Amino acid sequence: MDSRKVKGYTLGFIAASTYGLNPLFALPLLDGGMPPSSVLFLRYLLAVPIVACMMLVRGRSFGVDRRQLALLAAFGLTTGVSSLSLFESYRYMDAGIASTMLFVYPLMVALIGVFLFKEKLSGYIIFCLAGALAGIALLYRGEDGATLSLTGTVWVMVSSLTYAVYIVGVNHTALSRIPTLRVTFYVLLFGMLVFLADILLRGGLVLPSDALGWSFVCELALFPTAVSFLCTTAAITYIGATPTAILGAMEPLTAVVIGVTVFGERLTWTDTAGLLLILVAVTMVILQGTVAHWLARVRYLFPRKHRR
Repeated sequence: MDSRKVKGYTLGFIAASTYGLNPLFALPLLDGGMPPSSVLFLRYLLAVPIVACMMLVRGRSFGVDRRQLALLAAFGLTTGVSSLSLFESYRYMDAGIASTMLFVYPLMVALIGVFLFKEKLSGYIIFCLAGALAGIALLYRGEDGATLSLTGTVWVMVSSLTYAVYIVGVNHTALSRIPTLRVTFYVLLFGMLVFLADILLRGGLVLPSDALGWSFVCELALFPTAVSFLCTTAAITYIGATPTAILGAMEPLTAVVIGVTVFGERLTWTDTAGLLLILVAVTMVILQGTVAHWLARVRYLFPRKHRR
């Protein structure tokens, strides 16, 4: 394997793994009494200037027209709902399982393409969907007969669906002609409105109680946001969209490892089988090509540099 591919796969691994660090920083804050909306509001609030600095360093414009701004507002709110739903699910189920169930979003992207854009529903997609559903069924009812929280399952499925809608929307509207870094900046801004509304309904913003809590908030803004996006961009440049998207399987795997080793979450053989079924089914969908391109478009922050 040449050095470019080694760099690409390494960066893709880092990108997915750092995105999978969400539970490591979020769970201590949630367990400490901070509502998900407060955690996410502070995360987005700190992430916005990070993304803005990336744009300034790259010499990117912040300009958008009214139509684009309306679309950015709509999909920013959608992304906010997706983030809030995922963090809400952490309150009802293990983070590793929630993060793996979230990973079905590429399948949802494929299904949206079938129903909205008349793409062919192939036997291949049906087979992958059946595999993912079997995996979810194994997760939902463990080997001891216990079931996952229905509330938590609904929350994580809402998160997965709204993220899939965001991916499809960015690729099939006027936003497809806007650099993704600019899209990300405005999506973060408008996404904060979802958290702000929830904060007002709950009676106010809850801040971290100590320096360690603030460090977790800063790390949420830095690693799953800036580091993950930058490494994703570089990985796509070196190895292309499909391998980078497949390496996205490291996101839920990282969350599972953190949940088991750091937070003592229990992982049964049935859970393991369910997790593997979901990961294999989703990876097979990504290998088909179209979904990988859409995923890459959303997370591709910078234009490719021309090599001399």
